[in-house]
Amino acid sequence: MPLQLARRAAQEATYASWAYKRGALGIDPPWKVARIGKAVYRHGMLGGIPTIASIRHGRDQLAVIDELADMTYGELDDAANALAHHWRRIGLAPGDGVSILARNHRWFLVATYAAARCGAKIVLLNTDFAGPQIRDVAAREGTDLLVHDDEYGELLAEVETRLGRIRAWTDDPDERGSDTIAGVVASGDTSPAPRSGTDPRVVLLTSGTTGTPKGAPRPEPRSLAPIGALLSKVPFHAKGVLVLPAPMFHTLGFAQALLNGFLGSTLVVRRRFDPALVLQDLSVNGATGMVAVPVMLQKMVELGEEAFAESDLSRLTAIFVAGSQLGAELATRSTELFGPVIHNMYGSTEVAYATIATPEDLAAEPGCVGRPVMGAVVKLYDADDEEITEPGATGRIFVGNDFQFEGYTGGGDKDRIDGLMSTGDVGHFDAAGRLFIDGRDDDMIVSGGENVFPGEVEELLFAHDAVREAAAIGVPDERFGQRLRAFVVLNGGAELTEDEVKAYVAQNLARYKTPRDVVFVEELPRNPTGKVLKRKLAEENGAS
Repeated sequence: MPLQLARRAAQEATYASWAYKRGALGIDPPWKVARIGKAVYRHGMLGGIPTIASIRHGRDQLAVIDELADMTYGELDDAANALAHHWRRIGLAPGDGVSILARNHRWFLVATYAAARCGAKIVLLNTDFAGPQIRDVAAREGTDLLVHDDEYGELLAEVETRLGRIRAWTDDPDERGSDTIAGVVASGDTSPAPRSGTDPRVVLLTSGTTGTPKGAPRPEPRSLAPIGALLSKVPFHAKGVLVLPAPMFHTLGFAQALLNGFLGSTLVVRRRFDPALVLQDLSVNGATGMVAVPVMLQKMVELGEEAFAESDLSRLTAIFVAGSQLGAELATRSTELFGPVIHNMYGSTEVAYATIATPEDLAAEPGCVGRPVMGAVVKLYDADDEEITEPGATGRIFVGNDFQFEGYTGGGDKDRIDGLMSTGDVGHFDAAGRLFIDGRDDDMIVSGGENVFPGEVEELLFAHDAVREAAAIGVPDERFGQRLRAFVVLNGGAELTEDEVKAYVAQNLARYKTPRDVVFVEELPRNPTGKVLKRKLAEENGAS
């Protein structure tokens, strides 16, 4: 036990050292330390973020730039207090559920911090969910109070709540009604909200690409592990400017928005993604960082060299990408236009951070997802649950770290081996210890006795000059059991035939990996984080 405690203390010290190097921690004067301690005691780590940033960096430090205006950390802190006081008055108790369905804007953050100060269970709803999905999730998670943008009012009409609902972003930005966050904040009590005595919990939802979205709860962090692990790989610094097009309801966007607050940095957000406007935001605001999903990066790259030549990206030190496969081709194209600032993270809603590929990793192997982050263990196992250590050998990916989820809210868990949790993916390591993702465990098809991972074929197709996007799935085949079907989106003006696609794959991969069918489509169905909805693709094309 003493040895374990010593190791844990040493690990926490390392996390703290990285947080200090990046400015998330500092050597503050005693009066600041006392005020920060009081803020954490009163509001907790999550709810206290705006207060801590105000103490460390000043109330006038810019917190958010959105389509309304600028908002300082002092204003964000006051708004969270006003909303928390209001919710306490109407009966929101510690442990009650607050569900949020909103796009990226200030009121999303205000609602999150206010709910945390009330000790609530915060459920982040996916803006792409259909009505039945939202109703199912709201009922399963227990929604006492609903926060939503005006555009989702009709969608949520049948969701029942104990304490009603409050509107976040309104169709009229100047509206200040009592049922709006803006109205409550404008006339509310901005004194520090009373201590709830209960730690908040955040429930993040899985993407639902393989079925009903599951709730993955996370307790309030009691360690610097999540911050230190990330900052040891990614050079985000205090008082920077972060452009965040990734949706904040998703693990990636939410975690980075909170980290941004710990750093006292400015968050630049828009409700809808527009590649040209995001590039403009990077340039005009002197951004030091960006967090995006790969499909967003792809659309920005498609703007072309001229658009980038006209943009000032001189302060940009890190682009953090996650949420779906980046791929070698897009990693290379992005580096050519943005510079050596791409950091590709591999993880999931359940395991959080597993590996991060630095610019150096991507320069050596553009298709990799890097090495394990500090404090993480990543191993591969075969079908018999035996560990695979041979470089190049494919196996199921299992991860262990200090920031995994607690098990699904509806019951159930991920597969575990030796304390490590399955990600549901398969991959391999190279001789240098870099991880490569070969595909989803359930995406693998067996055709004529050979194992085929669609990801390898997709990556090759994406590298073709005529191809903008590609996806591949397995479909039933009487002769071979399964066969590979490729879906291809062509670049504007490009021409390519089915036979040419097959010949291209056959020239570069083993014959059994050549798609037997090629379907040309206008676009691939994706969720808000950019993952291709392969089940929908199969259903729409008679392959399910």
